[in-house]
Amino acid sequence: MSLSGSRVTVKGPKGSLEWELHELVRVSVADGEVVVTRPDDKPDTRALHGLTRSCLANMVQGVTEGFRKTLELQGTGYRAAMQGSTLVLSVGFSHPVEMKPLEGATVTVENNTVVHVEGIDKQVVGQQAAIIRRVRPPEPYHGKGIRYRGEVVRLKAGKTKGR
Repeated sequence: MSLSGSRVTVKGPKGSLEWELHELVRVSVADGEVVVTRPDDKPDTRALHGLTRSCLANMVQGVTEGFRKTLELQGTGYRAAMQGSTLVLSVGFSHPVEMKPLEGATVTVENNTVVHVEGIDKQVVGQQAAIIRRVRPPEPYHGKGIRYRGEVVRLKAGKTKGR
């Protein structure tokens, strides 16, 4: 990790990330440890302190291990495929949905119904996964749609016959 003014650069085996620090928060690197300090205990300054600490921790984790989000397609005939670098989703529309991954995100497809989004920037990985999920979010009556792995969709009761 290196500091130059208010710019932080983190380099690791998977790549490098840069981030601009807020003027109220100070960061120092000593003995391989990153220390984030704040000038006072005002609520806004405390919030910036926590944000800076977690963003720096995410940057370090990203360049060393990387981040991954997994999405599952559930529904009859719902499938995903890669055509070059373009993700093609067939999710019940009259046409396939094609999308290019964001810069910094890598999208892969596993056995037509599982999509993996990987990258070193946590924000980019989460944004790309949200864009894919937004194409067809899980609906509450049958549970069909694109969901995160492990996401629980509460199903509503359908119509009942009137008495």
